[in-house]
Amino acid sequence: MTVVWINGAFGAGKTTTARELIELIPNSTLFDPEIVGAELSRLLPAKHLAEVGDFQDLPIWRRLVIDTAAAMLAELGGTLVVPMTLLRQEYRDEIFGGLAARRISVRHLVLAPAETILRARIAGREVPPDPDGEIRVRQWSYDHIEPYRAALASWLAADAYPIDTGSLTPYEAALRVTEAVGSGAARPCEIVQTPEPTAETLAAGVLLFDEDDKVLLVDPTYKPGWEFPGGVVEPGEAPARAGMREVAEETGIRLREVPRLLVVDWERPDPPRYGGLRLLFDGGRLAPAEASRVHLPGPELRAWRFASEHEAATMLPPVRYERLRWALRARERGAAIYLEAGTPVG
Repeated sequence: MTVVWINGAFGAGKTTTARELIELIPNSTLFDPEIVGAELSRLLPAKHLAEVGDFQDLPIWRRLVIDTAAAMLAELGGTLVVPMTLLRQEYRDEIFGGLAARRISVRHLVLAPAETILRARIAGREVPPDPDGEIRVRQWSYDHIEPYRAALASWLAADAYPIDTGSLTPYEAALRVTEAVGSGAARPCEIVQTPEPTAETLAAGVLLFDEDDKVLLVDPTYKPGWEFPGGVVEPGEAPARAGMREVAEETGIRLREVPRLLVVDWERPDPPRYGGLRLLFDGGRLAPAEASRVHLPGPELRAWRFASEHEAATMLPPVRYERLRWALRARERGAAIYLEAGTPVG
């Protein structure tokens, strides 16, 4: 089962290209995630919708896109063609990682005409007949050019196979996409296919520090937000040893001593996600020579860096940051702390 994700700015020709594409790729089906967003506008309270600037910012939209794509492929098989703008890397990680967890490969392409062509297409785009609607829709499209340009200059060009559609008809663009997918030029995204848990899990993370006591964080490709080196404890495996194994696999650093426990945190279930116990251990301070040898051996992680507690607050999701904050206090005090959902108890 495969997803061909057609990315690009508004006006790039994603939807018209996708309609041509399903005629060229055998056993393929069109899935437009904007339909999910439109339905959510009918299902969710207006006050809740007003709190976000875009339906993509709704966690429920991202979950439904994953679940709907997986359900359609389970029902129909073949290839799912998805024309959808994705400009935030953390949303790409969440959606593509969720698909990978369901053993669905993703081929990511971006339609990239010149900005002058984008602006001309937006100006000539058919919009609702009322004047306010016309101004709103066009301005919405124009406002997304700068985020698109920023994404293209940073992560998007490296992640997606680019196709310049400035001088192409939708059919010609679809031919280019078909050729790129068929030849392997647009390769499946390298995302580790981490199966979704079916029950509560036990996970072990290890905090490693540089000589300035900044903590090592890693950036997974398969979920949003930065993380600590670590992972799920395998059946029959000691948690501290699991943390040591994950550190070696993810960073190349082999700890010589069993790390000291800092935090036990119970993460409550948040359907459809399961919770479980999350342990953080103190892996100690790395010598400058060790820190310089950190490397990411596989596609599971895209980056690493040492961060201060203040910097980590902007990089980690809130629950993970609270876990880190209390782990640092435990390290200072020399005594482990028990948490429930990131809050000390007892």
